[in-house]
Amino acid sequence: MNLLILIGIGGFIGAVLRYLVSGWIQNGATTFPIGTMGVNVIGSFVLGTILFASEYKGILSEETRIFLTIGLLGAFTTMSTFSYESFRLLESKDFLRVSFNIMGTIFLTISAIYLSKVLVIMIGGGK
Repeated sequence: MNLLILIGIGGFIGAVLRYLVSGWIQNGATTFPIGTMGVNVIGSFVLGTILFASEYKGILSEETRIFLTIGLLGAFTTMSTFSYESFRLLESKDFLRVSFNIMGTIFLTISAIYLSKVLVIMIGGGK
């Protein structure tokens, strides 16, 4: 039960952060969902950093890792929003933007995971 409460608190914080950060990034960009892409990239980088640091350095307890990854980052990242926005771009027949949104998000989020691993290894631990 305690883990469910931790996940719930993390989810609350992550959802509020998603709203704030996505809005901040999106500010000024009117038609392309750059805010969603931004939170997915940031979330991927932070998730990778947390998981690689946990794996290589053992610095987080299971409860802290679950709070941060499943709770906070689970609510912060926005795959369902990404999918909806991509579908809407597809419906509008804006094939250039839908392609950039899908390929850009996938490439940038995987790159963020890779960069987080490199960072953790450079700081002093890992395989």
